[in-house]
Amino acid sequence: MTAAVPPIVVLLKGYPRLSETFIAQEILGLERAGFDLRLVSMRHPTDRKRHPIHGEIRAPVLYLPEYLYQEPLRVLRALAAGLRRPGFAAAFAAFRGDLRHDLTPNRIRRFGQALVLAAEWPEGAGWLHAHFIHTPASVARYASLLTGVGWSCSAHAKDIWITPERELRDKLAAMRWAVTCTRSGFDHLRRLAAGHDNVFLSYHGLDLARFAPFGGPRSLADGSDPANPVRILTIGRIVEKKGFDILLRALALLPGGLHWRLDHVGGGGAGALRRLAAQLGLEPRIRWHGPRDQAEVLTLYRQSDLFALACRIAADGDRDGLPNVLVEASSQGLPCVSTDISGITELLENDVSGLVVPPERPDAFAGALASAIRDPALRRRLGAAAEARVRGGFDVQSSIGQLQALFTNPTWQEGK
Repeated sequence: MTAAVPPIVVLLKGYPRLSETFIAQEILGLERAGFDLRLVSMRHPTDRKRHPIHGEIRAPVLYLPEYLYQEPLRVLRALAAGLRRPGFAAAFAAFRGDLRHDLTPNRIRRFGQALVLAAEWPEGAGWLHAHFIHTPASVARYASLLTGVGWSCSAHAKDIWITPERELRDKLAAMRWAVTCTRSGFDHLRRLAAGHDNVFLSYHGLDLARFAPFGGPRSLADGSDPANPVRILTIGRIVEKKGFDILLRALALLPGGLHWRLDHVGGGGAGALRRLAAQLGLEPRIRWHGPRDQAEVLTLYRQSDLFALACRIAADGDRDGLPNVLVEASSQGLPCVSTDISGITELLENDVSGLVVPPERPDAFAGALASAIRDPALRRRLGAAAEARVRGGFDVQSSIGQLQALFTNPTWQEGK
C-alpha cells in the first residue's frame, strides 16, 4: 500500500461495464501504483462480456441495494445504525435540501444506498472517491457526512451536463477535490466552484502497453473497387448523443459509386437504428457486432481503414466529453472523422490529426467521409498525426500520476 494512505473506497454506478474501460484502467493503474482499493457499485453488472482488464483488478467489490425494496432488512438495519451516527443530522439535512428540488424515488434511493455504504463501510478505509458527479456523487456526499470520511470525485461527460448547476455547486463545495477529463468540462466546473480551488484537468489517458503501435499494413482501398470496399468502424452504445442516425444519413448521401462497409460495435437497442439503415438502403453494407471486449475491438481497429463517430448534444443536454474510442482508434493510427463538440477537438485538429465537422450536419459529415474514403494518403497522414498526439499526451501513466499526487496530498487528506 502507498505509504500513509489508508484504503480508498471507489464508488461506481455499475461494475464491471464494457463501456467504461477508462475507469477500469484507472483502477488497475492505481492498484499498480500501490493503492489499496475497495470497489462499491450501485448497480449489478448487466453486460454479458468482460474486458480482460477486469480480470486483472484485485480489489473486492461490494454491491449496494440497486433498489431499496429488494433488500428491505438490509436497508432498515442501515437506517437504524445511521440514526445513531453523529453525522446523521447533517446528512439528512443535505438529503432533504436535495429532495426539495428532486422529489423522486431515485433521490430517496441514493440516500438509502448511502446509509448502507456507511453501515457496511470497508474496514480501515479512510477515503471515498466517486466516479461521476451525478448520482454516485450524491451517494458519496451523504455517505461522507454520515461517516466523517473525506471524499473526491471524477466527473466525465453526461454527469456534468445533465446535473443542475445548483447541485454541482453544492457538491463541489462539499468535496475535497474533483478531476475531469476535458477542457470544456473543467472550465464549466471551475466556474461553478468559484472560491474553491479544487477542480483539476486530467485526461483519462490510455494504457499504451495494451494498445501497442500497429505495425501491419493499412489498406490502399479508395472506394473505387466493389471487391475492396473501405472499412469504416464506429463504436458506442446506441444512444442519442453518439449520433449514429447522423452517421447513417451521412453514409446515405455518399455517391453510389463509392464502395464502403460499416462495422458497428456496441450495446443498446439496435432495432430503430437498423430500421433506419433499411429505409436508407444501407443494411447490406453494415455489420452489427453488438458488445465486444477490448481485445476484439483492438483487432477491429487494426482491420479498419477509417473510424467515424458523429457525436452530438442530446435533447436533454447529454453529450460526450472526449470519447475513449477516439483515443483508442488514434493510438492505432486509424484516422477519425468526428464532430467539434466538447473535448473532441482537444485530440482531433481538423485536417491535421482528423477530420472534424459541426454536429447535426449529415451533409458535412458525408463530405468528410468521402474525402477520407477516396484518399488513402490522407488517411495515413491523419492517422499518423493522431497517433503521435495520443502517444505524446494521452498516456494513462500521466493521469495516474496526477491522481496519486492528489490522493497523497496532506492538504486534501486533512481537509484544509
